Amino acid sequence: MAAISLRNLVKRYPSTVKGQKGNQVIHGVNAEIADGEFIVIVGPSGCGKSTLLRMVAGLEEISDGTISIGDRVVNNLEPAERDIAMVFQNYALYPHMSVFDNMAYGLKIAKVPKDEIKVRVDKAAAILELGHLLDRKPRQLSGGQRQRVAMGRAIVRQPQVFLFDEPLSNLDAKLRAQTRLEIQKLHRELGITSLFVTHDQVEAMTLAQRMIVMNAGVMEQFGTPQEVYHRPASTFVASFIGSPPMNLLKHAPGVKPGAILGVRPEHLRIASSGEGWSARLETQELLGAERLLYTRVGEEQVIVRVDESQVTPTPYTNGANVHLTFASEHVHQFDAASGKRL
Repeated sequence: MAAISLRNLVKRYPSTVKGQKGNQVIHGVNAEIADGEFIVIVGPSGCGKSTLLRMVAGLEEISDGTISIGDRVVNNLEPAERDIAMVFQNYALYPHMSVFDNMAYGLKIAKVPKDEIKVRVDKAAAILELGHLLDRKPRQLSGGQRQRVAMGRAIVRQPQVFLFDEPLSNLDAKLRAQTRLEIQKLHRELGITSLFVTHDQVEAMTLAQRMIVMNAGVMEQFGTPQEVYHRPASTFVASFIGSPPMNLLKHAPGVKPGAILGVRPEHLRIASSGEGWSARLETQELLGAERLLYTRVGEEQVIVRVDESQVTPTPYTNGANVHLTFASEHVHQFDAASGKRL
């Protein structure tokens, strides 16, 4: 296991047109990751999260800055020299090999003794509950089982760092939830420093000890899921983390000039007539245990999350006028020009 240090990390691609500047896709990322920590890198498509991971892996050249794994600067080391193991979105299993041979292949190439290979594979298979599948070929496995084989292949390497590049995106919702639990269990048992890339905020919030929120190559925030959710550093983070996202209002009553007011849907309440903001209920979604009310305050949409068990006997009626209130401790203020938290 090892700590990871990212210092002033920059990635730019040279321009193919003479005289034009290259395209910079990573803008000075700084992060100190503790030994044994599970870090999730999250953001929308094209934000640079996979590029950042590939720079740590050695699959993308570093333009500026340094990456250290343990006590070594690895900028100029080949991927095989960095003591890492990667798990990709596509399982990359050899179709003609058994589960055992897929997991053992890297060790055989490294000329690890056969007895030790068997011990390592059997141990990884036990952790991932694959022991009864070791003789099967990949085509005989479900998607979730194939992904566990890919994780097992990484485990047997006994690396200092695990790198996960959107490993759950090919799985259906139920398997994603199940595999998230397996990854949490795996980290508790092995304690290996891990970087996990995803665009899915649910994966980020449930897996991360800390998370890096990326936006257009910039690290917008680095903190625990609780810090990121309850004290977002910018309007981007506030709108990206949370489902539905935080309401961000420029023109609602009480909003200061030059600022944006933020309040999460669960912190809004339907009040008696005359209190708070006057709003019009446009539509609603019943989601089992909760209901989302889509209202409009002036020209701005405001979403309210209501606990279905607390819904009044008289149902909310689309088109009705309602009043919205919230406690002052749940208000967030952002600079309108920069989007940064005030």
